[in-house]
Amino acid sequence: MAKPIDLLQGTLDMLILKAVSLGPLHGYGVLLRIQQISKDRLEIQQGSLYPALYRLEHQGWIASEWGESENKRKAKYYRLTAAGKRRFQAETEKWNRMADMIAGILNTTPEEV
Repeated sequence: MAKPIDLLQGTLDMLILKAVSLGPLHGYGVLLRIQQISKDRLEIQQGSLYPALYRLEHQGWIASEWGESENKRKAKYYRLTAAGKRRFQAETEKWNRMADMIAGILNTTPEEV
């Protein structure tokens, strides 16, 4: 099994927004969803996740409500807000532009310089 890839700075918020855009999740569920959709290539630490969830909620990009988890425990469930959806779309576009630009730089040949 390959070693998990470290996250680039600033991508955790975008990944959380993506995870909750797929449906409401409790905090640990967000960790599991990111692992699942990354095919276990990304592993988010709880110490990074919960401050990010708090920050995203404070910014109005996610909202929370208390519910019951699969194992019958009280859990805070997070969902994407309309503002969060707009933010996620903007961040996705920005990420894709940046990835295209970096790919172009990395594929530059000596003849092109």
